[in-house]
Amino acid sequence: MASLETAASDAPGPASAGWRFKLGIALFAIAFLIWLAIPLAAALGVSASRIAGLTGTIFVANKLMLLAVIAILGKSGFQQLKGMVFGRVAKLAPDAVVGATRYRIGLVMFCLPILTAWLEPYLDTIWPGLRPNLWQAQLLGDFMFVASFFVLGGNFWGKVRALFVRTAVVVDRAGEVG
Repeated sequence: MASLETAASDAPGPASAGWRFKLGIALFAIAFLIWLAIPLAAALGVSASRIAGLTGTIFVANKLMLLAVIAILGKSGFQQLKGMVFGRVAKLAPDAVVGATRYRIGLVMFCLPILTAWLEPYLDTIWPGLRPNLWQAQLLGDFMFVASFFVLGGNFWGKVRALFVRTAVVVDRAGEVG
């Protein structure tokens, strides 16, 4: 009877309750936090060759630590960690269908950064000094471009992806003429 009690107490419970899961989470966090050593080294004035060596070392250490995380967590723990991480990201997914006004705003947000980046070298050649060379304005354009995918909705990403599929066919259900 004692062996049955021992077996029952050794039965795996929720993956998050054990020390292996906590250690796996800690290693997972450290695997990404060690990348902060590179800008820290640059701020401390470390030479470029040492920063390059540090970057290579961190790259390899990151991959080894992620493999160790998978080994420590096991299949169930890794599935739980993946669910925790990607469960939060899934909530950020854009709506599939959006209204006409939101779609038009999203198209402006999508096209404006592309158009300005395309015209930028020509404007500098034709009229030097016309536009201010501010990195903040360029960063704003990048953020606007990324945000446009969320404003445009999930169906827009399918449309962009279809551009790269040779066999894709347009089916316009909204504009059918009958």
